[in-house]
Formats: sequence, structure tokens, C-alpha cells
Amino acid sequence: MTEKVFNLVIAAVIGFLLCCGVYFYVTEDKPNPATTTPATESPPTPPPANIDHNQKPPAEENQKHEEDKQKAQEKQQQTDQNNENNKQEQQDQNKNETKKPSDNLPEIVWGIDSASETTQDFYACVKENFGDPVVFGRYIGGRDGISVGLTAEQVKTIHAEGDFILPIYNHFNDATGYDNGVAHAKEALKLAGEIGVPEGVAIFADIEPDYPVDSEFIKGWFDTIVGSKYKSGIYGVFDPEQALFKAYQKAGKSNGAILEQNYIWTAAPSVGITAESKAPEFNPSAPEGSLAWGWQYGLESKSCNIDTNLFKRELVDVLWGP
Repeated sequence: MTEKVFNLVIAAVIGFLLCCGVYFYVTEDKPNPATTTPATESPPTPPPANIDHNQKPPAEENQKHEEDKQKAQEKQQQTDQNNENNKQEQQDQNKNETKKPSDNLPEIVWGIDSASETTQDFYACVKENFGDPVVFGRYIGGRDGISVGLTAEQVKTIHAEGDFILPIYNHFNDATGYDNGVAHAKEALKLAGEIGVPEGVAIFADIEPDYPVDSEFIKGWFDTIVGSKYKSGIYGVFDPEQALFKAYQKAGKSNGAILEQNYIWTAAPSVGITAESKAPEFNPSAPEGSLAWGWQYGLESKSCNIDTNLFKRELVDVLWGP
């Protein structure tokens, strides 16, 4: 083979190889570039949250919530019960405060008054011959030859019987003049304080039918007594023909509070001593519009030295109770 032919063969082989190389380069498989479709792309997995190892499981949390709720309800129920108890106690207290001694008494009660010393023998005489009094009129301060004054021992005896004391002041024999009324009212206040008459009790001035009397004395007595811790009362024969009746009417016209606040214990009309069981119907004589709540209907019994009386039960609320 000539050199020329050899070179042609070599050139042909080299050309064939180059063509093969180009062909394989062009037809070689290459990876397609990655594409994403937003609609089908899986969401990224979030990083794990911090885990509280002290957190209780849901079941325990629910149980604790129910227990707390129950405790709160029980506490509220206890509070409501306490409030209800306090309310009831307050109502009971108010009821007790407004309850009056007269609430359990009949409309009219029987009573006595006496100038004698009160003893157990005296009470035995009264009960045997007359009855069991609710009200007992007694004098504050002794007056020689007229009345034995009330003492602490006698107070105990009367209250031990369950009776109410009606305090009587009789240390005068002239019921005229405003200043005179003031002076005797002050003396009555002094004697009442010494024997221990409590606040709110009515003290009765004893104006006998033979005493001179005018409206000024009544006003002086009333003004002074009601200006103290006590209440005002007047005893006397309140018959329309008596000077006391007319003086009281005049005093009431000049000071309406006398008719509204002063208590009257009248000895008119007088129908005679009786036992409790034979007491008359309550029918006292007194000026119109006055608080005539006491009636001494019988005077000077031959036994036990008492007078017999009827009282409206409301009067005991301003008397000295046991």
C-alpha cells in the first residue's frame, strides 16, 4: 500500500470517529430541570413546638376544672347561706326590739295602788280578797302620815310577782304656777333617779281634788318631765265639774303636745271597790283627745288598804316592768 493510500485510510478513520463523537454528544439524555406546581406542593412540616413536660393531659385538666367549679359553687352556696342566716338574725333582732310588754296582755288589765308598804303578806291579802294585779301604783319618796315610799326591796317584791310599777309623786299640795310645776317636776326626777326608775317610764303627779290647780302648773310639770329621760303623767279626779278638768283642757289648748303625750290616770267616775272578777267596763272620764289610759274606779278598800283600777294595756309600755 502506498503512502498516499495509507494516509487516506487514516484520515477516513479519524473522520468516522469524530462523527461518532458528535452524534453521541448530541443524542445523550440530560435531566429535565425541576418544576413545582403550587397547587400540589406539600406544605412544609413546621418545626416541633417546645414541649412542657409539666403540662397535664387534657383529661386531668378537665377534671381539675370541674373540681374548681364545684368548689366555687360550694363557696357561693355557703356565702348565700351565711347571708340568709345574718338576714334572719337581723329580722329576729328587729322583731325583739319592736316587741312590747303589752303585746301578750288583754286589752284592759286590772291593777291596784296603795300608800302602804309592799310586803309578801300584803300581796297575799290582795290575791286572797281581790285578785292578781298587773299594775301596781306606788309612791316615790315617803311622806309622813300620808304614804310609805317605795324602796329597792319593795321593787324586788313587786317585780317578782311579774307586776308593773306605776310611780306616783305626791310631795306637794298646791298645783298652781308654772315655776311651781317645774320645781316639783325636778324633785320628782330626783326621787325617780334615786330609786332607779329606768328611762322611758311615766311619772304621775298626784293632784288631789282639794288642791288648787291651774294650767300653768300642768305646763310646767309637763315641759320639765318630757325634757328628761322620763315621760309625763298626771293623776286626779278628771270630772268635768272639777277644776283639774278645766285646767287640763286649757293647758292642752295652749300646748297640743300635752294632749298627745301626757298620760292621764283618772279617778272619775268612782263606782266602788271590786274584786278583779267583778271590775266594771273600762269607762274613764277625762278631757276629749287626752291619753286617759288609767282609771281608778274604786277607792279605799276596808282590807289590804288598796284602790282598784283598770288600765289600757298600752300603758304598761311606759311603766316600770319586771
